[in-house]
Amino acid sequence: MVVVNALVQGILLGGVFAMAALGLSIAFGVLRVVNLAHGEIMTVGAYIAAIALSRLGVNVWVSLLVAVPLLGFLGYWVQRAMLQRALRIGELAPLLVTFGIAIIIPNVLIELFTTNKQAIPTGSLAVSSITVVEGVSIGVLPLLTMVVAVALIAATQLYLSRTRNGRYMRAAADDWETLRLMGVDHRRVYALAMAMAFGIAALAGVFFGMRQGGVTPFDGQLAVLFAFEAVIIGGLGSLWGTLAGGVVLGVAQTLAGVVSPELPLLVGNLVFLAVLMFRPTGIVRSKVAV
Repeated sequence: MVVVNALVQGILLGGVFAMAALGLSIAFGVLRVVNLAHGEIMTVGAYIAAIALSRLGVNVWVSLLVAVPLLGFLGYWVQRAMLQRALRIGELAPLLVTFGIAIIIPNVLIELFTTNKQAIPTGSLAVSSITVVEGVSIGVLPLLTMVVAVALIAATQLYLSRTRNGRYMRAAADDWETLRLMGVDHRRVYALAMAMAFGIAALAGVFFGMRQGGVTPFDGQLAVLFAFEAVIIGGLGSLWGTLAGGVVLGVAQTLAGVVSPELPLLVGNLVFLAVLMFRPTGIVRSKVAV
């Protein structure tokens, strides 16, 4: 029963990994930009939520209404002001820009808030659970995280396939020059895609913070590792692949945790390497790439 419980917890843990990977997948799928600052963007989203909680006295759900639009707005202008210019220079330039952002953000957060953890309290939600059978319980917060992750991926898939801007994003991913010849401003399309990626990263960052009880300036370094691994395991450019990758990574970590508390990270990394070696395109091959 211990293994069954670990399996269930791993599947639920995959929800937060998938949510983190989704924004990364959009940035790469549309712009072909590997956003090395993705984890730090998640951290900023969690900090904004923590500030809203402590300064405005709102609850964590209302804080999302502050963090997600604010990071979405920031993502739009980061793309227009920085990454769009870098894209004109070459493929390596955007990578270096995001690397620079990833270095700057934690240091700014330390200067502003020190290294102390900023609390993101969730009240009784953090400890509430549902007993399925004896020995197997499901935490309400992990379950809610998984539900939100699935809903978010489904909504993103519908947006990309059913809306005009979504179709523009998919077209820009394939051939932005043709899109420009059709009279569509591809720079705006790219900026909207990056706004989505930043907004989703903020959401994922808040859920990460909720699970950990707070956020510190360097939490993004581990979060971006999990996000990259989930994207690679699931398959680059596949939205549902991020969910599959997140679940595989979560199950691998929790099952390893049953053997020893020191093994989860190592086993997760080994699973990631195994997928790279034997199935480099990922375990899910989507017909409708981002």
